[in-house]
Amino acid sequence: MAWVESLQKAINYMEEHLLEDLTIEDIAKQANASSFHFQRTFLILTDISVGEYLRRRRLTLAAQELSRTDSKIIDLAYKYGYDTPEAFSKAFRKQHGVTPREARKGMGKLQSYNRLVIQVSLKGAEPMKYRIVEKEAFQVVGVKREYSCANGENLKGIPKFWEDVHQNGTNEWLAQLNNGPIKGVLGVCVDQSGRQSNEIDYWIAAAYDGNVPEGLESLEIPASKWAVFEVHGAMPDAMQKVWKQIFSEWFPSSGFKPAGTPELEVYSDGNPNDPNYYSEIWIPVK
Repeated sequence: MAWVESLQKAINYMEEHLLEDLTIEDIAKQANASSFHFQRTFLILTDISVGEYLRRRRLTLAAQELSRTDSKIIDLAYKYGYDTPEAFSKAFRKQHGVTPREARKGMGKLQSYNRLVIQVSLKGAEPMKYRIVEKEAFQVVGVKREYSCANGENLKGIPKFWEDVHQNGTNEWLAQLNNGPIKGVLGVCVDQSGRQSNEIDYWIAAAYDGNVPEGLESLEIPASKWAVFEVHGAMPDAMQKVWKQIFSEWFPSSGFKPAGTPELEVYSDGNPNDPNYYSEIWIPVK
């Protein structure tokens, strides 16, 4: 449960410094995690990004102060991190449905987002099928793109990346090349926050033993102990559901924690929209 306590420590840090200019690096340090892994875990468990959580909490406190004090709207705008009263009013209206002036007059209903407390289930209602395997290092070949995790840019860009490789035939090419120890086309997420804040490399690749074909790049996946989870159902809902189970149920009760090296989503042949479609999640653990 130590990693859950670390996540809660990071959330407490956000709350204690809510009115300051927080960086994701400072927040992630509280959880002893890289900025990428903290943001990803936070999103999986809460369904919102770190940035969105901070925005909601600040606007919740701003609404409370607006209702109980005579503070000027321009002063509240600066206090809660907005450069202009206009930017503050726009964000305030987006969350609460009314402008700050209307809220002060008691018009409408305010939307309150309370301080977050991480809760996990130590006994899942649904069984999870997984196995622990050890594999030597192996090569994958494929194509990659760089994404920023800030403001959920990776969540928008990666689905478009998959659309592109299906349309241009790269997905079929990778499936034909696949002769390595893992069968299927892979989505490989590589934390690059050590290179640049909030950056990841996302690969669409295949395990391949041989010289790198022209037009593709290669990446070595290090020798690891892997937790391999079965995923049954149509994409993307089935995959997202198992990711949430892994972080909210399996990790807190398993005694394992993520090793921090590249994680894999393994997509088999077949129709990903089929309710019986089979895929896997491979997470290096320690």
